Amino acid sequence: MHRRDFLKYSAALGAFSMLPAWGRVIPAAKRPTLPIPELLTPDAQSKIRLTAQAGASQFNGQKVATWGYNGNLLGPAVKLTSGKPVTVEIRNALPEETTVHWHGVEIPGEVDGGPQGVIASGATRTVSFTPQQRAATCWFHPHQHGKTGHQVAMGLAGLVLIEDVESLQLMLPKQWGIDDVPLIIQDKKFTADGNIDYQLDVMSAAVGWFGDTLLCNGVAYPQHNAPKGWLRLRLLNGCNARTLKIAASDNRPLYVVASDGGLLPEPVKVSELPLLTGERFEVLVDTSDSKPFDIVTLPVNQMGMAIAPFDKPQPVVRIQPLVIPASGSLPDTLVKAPALPSLDGLQARWLQLMMDPMLDMMGMQALQEKYGEQALAGHQQHMQMMGQMNHGHGHGMDFHNANKINGKAFEMNAPAFNVAKGQYERWTLSGEGDMMLHPFHIHGTQFRILTENGKPPAAHRAGWKDTVWVEGARSEVLVRFDHVAPAEHAYMAHCHLLEHEDTGMMLGFTVS
Repeated sequence: MHRRDFLKYSAALGAFSMLPAWGRVIPAAKRPTLPIPELLTPDAQSKIRLTAQAGASQFNGQKVATWGYNGNLLGPAVKLTSGKPVTVEIRNALPEETTVHWHGVEIPGEVDGGPQGVIASGATRTVSFTPQQRAATCWFHPHQHGKTGHQVAMGLAGLVLIEDVESLQLMLPKQWGIDDVPLIIQDKKFTADGNIDYQLDVMSAAVGWFGDTLLCNGVAYPQHNAPKGWLRLRLLNGCNARTLKIAASDNRPLYVVASDGGLLPEPVKVSELPLLTGERFEVLVDTSDSKPFDIVTLPVNQMGMAIAPFDKPQPVVRIQPLVIPASGSLPDTLVKAPALPSLDGLQARWLQLMMDPMLDMMGMQALQEKYGEQALAGHQQHMQMMGQMNHGHGHGMDFHNANKINGKAFEMNAPAFNVAKGQYERWTLSGEGDMMLHPFHIHGTQFRILTENGKPPAAHRAGWKDTVWVEGARSEVLVRFDHVAPAEHAYMAHCHLLEHEDTGMMLGFTVS
């Protein structure tokens, strides 16, 4: 062997041995290419057509029944422009009723697609709206009450990209599917015959439905060949219940440029990025060293979520830089963020997130019996304490209404309060006295987090958000609603752990 070849192969082997073990398990030739959702833009009549439909997908060599929008699984990325009207025609070709909620899009209640916006099987619903907000990565998904978890688990989710003049002027990577890449990250579990194994029972009502297989854009551990330079990743945690903690396998930094509701004032450098269910972040990663690496999710300390294989880092996607140089850059500053208004004299609201202690205990017991001690994520003492308190009170518990806000399970036709349109309010969301993590989402607005679990928000969480972290403590948000939501199309405020939402941890409110 020539010395030159030997050096070349040694270098290749050296780089190869730096990759985590899983990177060596799948030969690159066998790794699937990262699927990129189609970019769907309004036609000449400003129309977009979506069909929720049943189909089939391949997982582990088996054919699996799945649902999708305009396809077998997941859906397109709907690209909208701030200030331009759009009409979306939604056809429901599923065997059951559904809704389509525009998560993070600031639009009136009657087109928001909450649990009242029902589309019967075989029916079509047409909604028209004009997004007026900043550029952002949002998403759409079902919001059928009691069935949201199941319909999302079956595969119903798509992206919404909103563009504005400011975002187009920045030199961020903009080539869709090349250096501007969406990563929809979800976990699934399958039955012995290969179908999606979804059940809403005492255990999932308490801790959420979670899987043992990680998918990115509907595929297990795909590869993306990216130009060399700055790569923009639009991250969506599309899981039902699992919090993700995103990092690069070789610890290269992630530069957060946007959160749920749009661009931050300037990039925030992080080594790892927690991502709650329903949250989106846009990050830039520097691939100019040409070395391959993985985007991974690290273990999280969340009830039920540290079970194998998630007790170790799990690969999301392999990034393989190419020789071609990328065209985007990482700007020093992004967009101006308005200063927070005065908080004096604002209408204040208190939302206490509550789980039936019996459900809490029975769910934890079921979790422990199925997966062992490590599943409790350090809450064994809490469980024993509750067991002593609740001994013998488990009969007749209705887990479908066991999760509550301010002592009440969700009632479709009884909005909890009315908010004055265009007025700031200060909402306190309390998870005190509860051991579970609640990613709390509010429809019809992008808010600012004042405090998160009693502390000031991290820099990358201080921009526009529609989801806030509530875990055993209080979080405060500054909200304002610029659209109307009447009683028959009330906005929702709810836990985005989908099984908590489906079992009552949601309330409706009106805006007038």
